[in-house]
Amino acid sequence: MNVSVRGVSKRLGAAAVLAEVSLEIRARELFFLLGPSGCGKTTLLRLLAGFYDPDQGELFFGDRRMNGVPPHQRNTGLVFQNYALWPHLTVGQNVAYGLQVRHVNGAAQAARVAEALAIVRMEGYADRWPNQLSGGQQQRVALARALVIQPDILLLDEPLSNLDARLRLEMRDEIHRIHQQTRITTLYVTHDQKEALSLADRLAVMRAGRIEQVGEPRAVYRVPRNRFVADFLGEINWLPAVVQARSAATVSLSTAVGAFDAPAGDGWLVGRKAWLGFRPEAVRIGPGPSNGLATTVLQASYLGEIEQYELELAGGVRIKAVEQNPPVARQAGAALPVHVRPEDLVLTPREE
Repeated sequence: MNVSVRGVSKRLGAAAVLAEVSLEIRARELFFLLGPSGCGKTTLLRLLAGFYDPDQGELFFGDRRMNGVPPHQRNTGLVFQNYALWPHLTVGQNVAYGLQVRHVNGAAQAARVAEALAIVRMEGYADRWPNQLSGGQQQRVALARALVIQPDILLLDEPLSNLDARLRLEMRDEIHRIHQQTRITTLYVTHDQKEALSLADRLAVMRAGRIEQVGEPRAVYRVPRNRFVADFLGEINWLPAVVQARSAATVSLSTAVGAFDAPAGDGWLVGRKAWLGFRPEAVRIGPGPSNGLATTVLQASYLGEIEQYELELAGGVRIKAVEQNPPVARQAGAALPVHVRPEDLVLTPREE
């Protein structure tokens, strides 16, 4: 089931929470809404669930217009951040609740509850009480309760935020497996960049009620549309730059720490000001054919599989770098030549 959001705006009291949002979620897709607190992502999910109606714009599930359709007629499954399991019902009774509301009883109900518990690998827990389960197990039951009704759309509202780091990693894998098995169109709301980058088929980054960028995780991470998207998705070093020359394939830029060559893109005319960015993991140790920098190690943090560096460039400019599987210990004060490949550079407009 595909989902279409067309020019949707929503106010809550005096606050404009969504402003003319348009979005297409493809059938069978695991789609993420990603953004900081207050950006409007949960409001958009609640609009799709039917808890709110848009002030303007339209919502479609497939060809069916959903404006004004109550939640119980949308065939959506919703998993809350806090699990929301009934404490006085067993696991099996919690999972069966949506079927009872839909008047599915007897053998059909038992079969579907068993199937849903099997999907989330909770067979054998039907007679347990929620307070006898770990946080990860409770979240699996919440997923089973959403899946048992065989929804057209599955809505996940920051489902892993209450779990510790180890369980979050475990449940990420489980959610990916469950989606691969069921292929239900799924909208997942989170502020966790790693969840989105590791799980999403596609994602949308939101800010202040608007969509900043939509795309596949790798494309949005490597080619962010603006500085906000780049900063939100992970650490990045920024240098103010000016375009000095361009050819069909490259643009040459000047910065306070030296010249850089980057792939040419539309709109990068000579004289234009830019923010030139590169992520710590894009910094390569040693001299290179282009975009070389002479640095001094200010701080090194050894983390086993990687070493994190704070490096100082000419004029006191500081950048961060990461070295995979570091072969030697680099001491503070040591000179360290580095370079960045042109294809690893990010250019965004710089307005003053």
